[in-house]
Amino acid sequence: MYIGGSIALIAIGAILRYAVADTLDGVALGTVGLILMVAGALGLVASLVQTAIARNGRTVNRVEYR
Repeated sequence: MYIGGSIALIAIGAILRYAVADTLDGVALGTVGLILMVAGALGLVASLVQTAIARNGRTVNRVEYR
């Protein structure tokens, strides 16, 4: 999951948690929204860690000639 997908999950989860007042039979939309927000937050952290690790691996070896 990339950063954009994680932010989308957080946004959709927040909409379900705080802006939707309807209910479905047997489904608590507030709980579904909370689950999506937590999954989005975990995905965002994982994406940022993965990006940081990938950038640290890109070192350039420079050779100095004398």
